[in-house]
Order: sequence, then C-alpha cells, then structure tokens
Amino acid sequence: MEETREGPPAPSLLPTLGLASLVLYGIGDMLGSGVYALTGKVAGTMGNAVWLAFVVSMVAALLTALSYASLGSRYPRAAGAAYVTQRAFNRRFLSYVVGLAVMASGLTSMATQSRAFSEYASALAQAVPIPLLILGFIGVLTLVNFWGIKESSWLNLLCTAVEVSGLIIVVVVGLRYWGGVDYLETPAMPEGPAPLGIPLVLQGAVLTFYSFIGFEDMINVVEEVKDPRRTFPRAVVLAMACVTVLYIAVSLSAVSVVPHAELAASKEPLVEVVRRAAPRFPSVIFSGIALFAITNTALLNYIMGSRLAYGMARQGLLPRFLGVVHPTRRTPHLAILTLMAFVCVLAFMGDIKSLAKATSVLLMSVFIVINAALIVLKRRPGEPPGHFEVPVAVPVGGIVVCGALLAHAGSREVLMALSLIGGIVLLYLMLRPTAVPDEEPPEPDA
Repeated sequence: MEETREGPPAPSLLPTLGLASLVLYGIGDMLGSGVYALTGKVAGTMGNAVWLAFVVSMVAALLTALSYASLGSRYPRAAGAAYVTQRAFNRRFLSYVVGLAVMASGLTSMATQSRAFSEYASALAQAVPIPLLILGFIGVLTLVNFWGIKESSWLNLLCTAVEVSGLIIVVVVGLRYWGGVDYLETPAMPEGPAPLGIPLVLQGAVLTFYSFIGFEDMINVVEEVKDPRRTFPRAVVLAMACVTVLYIAVSLSAVSVVPHAELAASKEPLVEVVRRAAPRFPSVIFSGIALFAITNTALLNYIMGSRLAYGMARQGLLPRFLGVVHPTRRTPHLAILTLMAFVCVLAFMGDIKSLAKATSVLLMSVFIVINAALIVLKRRPGEPPGHFEVPVAVPVGGIVVCGALLAHAGSREVLMALSLIGGIVLLYLMLRPTAVPDEEPPEPDA
C-alpha cells in the first residue's frame, strides 16, 4: 500500500543572524527619539543624577527582556504577548486586553513623539503655533503611511546611524566638561534640594524606561538567529549595555555643559548642549538630526500600529472596517485614519513627560503579566522546554521592579493609561471576540 503524504513541510525561516547583527538590530530598535525628547524632562526630576535613572530603568528592562528571550525560545512561532498570556492563564479577556494594550502603547508613544517634534521644530519655525506643528507632523506621517512604505535593512541601518551620530556628537563635545559638576545633585525645592532617595530615583526611572522600549521586539527574529540558545541572551544583554552606556554618556555630557534647571526648561535640550559646548558647530544640523530621529521613530510606530489594527480587524478582534485596504495604494487607509484621530487626541491630552510616562505605565503593566506568565509556564508540567532558560528569580525580579516603578508613576499618567485600558475593555464587551491576537491557543491536553 502506498504511503499517504500530506505534502512537503512548510518552509521555515533561514537562521542568518549572528551575534553582531542581532545586537545592531536590538540597538536600532531601542535607540529612537526617547533620549532626544526626554533628557531635559528627566533633568527636571533628577537634577544631575539623570544617569542614575537610566541605570535603574535598564535593570527593569533587562529583567523583562530576559523573560521575553526565554518565552521566545519556548514559543518561537507565537511569541506575542497576547498568545503567551492566553497560554499561561487561559483567559481570553486578559489576553485581549494585553494584546491591545501593546498597540495602545504605540499610540501614546507616537503622541509623545509628535510633542517632541513640535518642540524641536518650534525653535526653527518660531512663528508657527505648537498645535499647528503637532497636527502638521501627524498629517505628513499619515500621508506617508497611506502612500506606502517598504522598509529595508539598509534603511534601518541608515536611520540608526543618523540617530547614533547625533548622540555621539553630544558625548564628544561635552566630554571635556565631565567632572565639573556634582553628578548626585538634585533639583532645588522650597525646603532645599530634593533628597536623592529611592522614591526620587524611581520617579525618574519611570520616565527613562521609555527610552528602552523596543527590546521586546527582538524576540520576533528568534527563528532567524544562529544558535539562539547562546546568541539570543548575549545579544539582549550586549544591546542593552551599549544603549545604556550611550544614554549615560549623553546624560553626563548634558548636565556637565548645561545646568540641569536650564536643561529642564529647554525645548531642545540636546541642541542646547551642542550650541554651548561647540558654538561653531551648526546647531541647525543637530536640530535636523533630532527631528530625523523623532520622525523615523514615530513613522515606524505608525506603520506597525496601523498594520496591527488591520490584522486584528481581519481576525474579528477589532471593527471590520479597519481591515479595509485602499484599492490603488494597497494600504489599510481606514486603520491609518482612525489611528491618526486617536493620536491627535492623545497628543493634546498631555505633554511629553506625561505621555512618555503613560506609555511606560502601559508597557510595564504588560511586562508584569508576561513575567507572571513565564513563572506559570515554567512550573506547568508538559510545557515545551526553552532553548534559553532563566531562573524563576528573573521573572520575579521583573515583577517586583516593574511594580515598584508603577507605584511611583504619577496619577495623571496612570489615569491616562487606565482610560485607554477602559476603551479596550469596552471594545471587548462590544465585539466579544472568539480568538486572541497573534494566534489561536493550543487545544488542551486530553
């Protein structure tokens, strides 16, 4: 009898990424507009101790990044936050909220970048009102997103190179000023300098955490990594170490050149650093680099958010009209326009600081769930072992640190995040989806 065959197996992704390639991918993903937009804001909270806030937020991000790496090695074809949540807790409602919270964080991040762009651009176009700059920026991004963009690896490398070059300029021009200030000095208060204690450091870390967002995307390429068991964890640590060193060096240069109070009040803090440390360097060039970094990050968020909304609509997880594709441009134009409306509202709901914190609050809430999911899955018999395992102390530490940061987030930012989550809950109650984002959960064992 002839053996029945079901056809050739589906092709799998080719593992081509080595350690260096994956480290560069991670650096490019994390290194966006955050440090350009937030250095001055963090100085307003931390004074000269901006560097310390970056260290603490890096620890929080690294613990969760290692948990993501472990989950990615266990479920390399379905490493999305919503799928992992469903697999661990079997609660469709929780999985839906987690999946859309990730998308909502992209919207608040884009709103943050629109505010940052308007502040940098206002120095070059002082006659243009800030609200008009914000709306114009979002409008141009909407047009570009609608027209259609094909990202390529060389373009990502170019974007990363431009962003890194701007930060290296800040470090180099400020290097000779290092050591001239007290790097533990805090902002002056009516009753004296603010004490540099745990509460103050955690408040600053909630803000700087925004600059590390993007590390969670590294698990999306785990199938294309050579020897992922060894390469992936090393790449995560190295990428975070490189970004952290760069962030700390930038913050040291910034507070060494410009007093932290003036840095906090500046609309373009890093441009002000270059202007004072290297007066002959054309500040308009650095302003252009900053605007490029902000625009690039915002556009990538917009593209990913609109495509995610499109895909979830096609699955019945969001209203069907979001899944409509334009007949000639072949882009999800209704999803693009809908997200544009949400971003415009968010951009006028808060300033850069509150929007960045709201983004951090959303993602730290998701990260607590993801760390808890890893604990559950590690203890459950029958779950597939991962190529990269971490001790239970890692996700536990991730929960503790993220929880501590959340406890020190401002009430305004928490309210903004809760409002978005409330909208997600309302959508769930209206749509009653029968699937979860990313992938259907596995059938339970008999």
